[in-house]
Amino acid sequence: MTHIIAVANEKGGVAKTTTCLALGGALVENGYEVLLVDLDAQANLTLGIGLQPTAMRHTIADVLLNASTALSASRETDIPGLDIIPANQEMITAERFLPIRQNYRHILRQALRDTALYDFILLDCPPSLGAVTSNALMAAQHLIIPTQAEYFSAYALRNVLQLIRQIQQKGNKTLDYRILITMLDLRNGVHRTIEKQIRTRFGEKVYQTAIQIDTKLRESTVAGVPVTHFSKVSRGAEQYRVLAQELITHVEKAKTIA
Repeated sequence: MTHIIAVANEKGGVAKTTTCLALGGALVENGYEVLLVDLDAQANLTLGIGLQPTAMRHTIADVLLNASTALSASRETDIPGLDIIPANQEMITAERFLPIRQNYRHILRQALRDTALYDFILLDCPPSLGAVTSNALMAAQHLIIPTQAEYFSAYALRNVLQLIRQIQQKGNKTLDYRILITMLDLRNGVHRTIEKQIRTRFGEKVYQTAIQIDTKLRESTVAGVPVTHFSKVSRGAEQYRVLAQELITHVEKAKTIA
């Protein structure tokens, strides 16, 4: 069974793309076949895996707008077991025209039905809660919400949680979510306080793993590879490996319940 995971937050700059890339690398290390899907017009995930968005002939926009198959738009990366459906600025058009299509929230879900060869599909959402993100949440079984331990980032969680409730009511009743605290600076008293508040407020809905600030995470995206493969013994790589194990445990538990 393919497990589809969306990574989304209305707030930008909270390490959504970094999380998709690093988590994908960690899952591949565990022997899983992983498909990354870049849903953002900025195409940072595409860039982060070493591809040039302007050179892409087939992208996720073709899947959403032109009924191309997901497999026809996917391509291998330099890391065995890790594939990607890239994006480019055509996603601006997708965001604009998706809502005029019938049952538009289900287009991505339908398109991903031919991807059974993958164990995990990771959806990197744009920093908005529009039509594209709604498609991702309708297709996913699980949502990771990266958030910094800062006031504005934590405040933005309210709108994401509201969208989750809407998606559950409109057809994806089993959509589950977990909050991932990212870019954490334990030397910062405000960070420590807000992290504690988030954990107190949301309890088990927060991943035990927190991703601390690590320059290797930023360097790995410039290098075009996941941090797990760029700097294997870095703090960022180890923390995303721990997150991957936590995610795998959660997925296996969900399968048992189902």
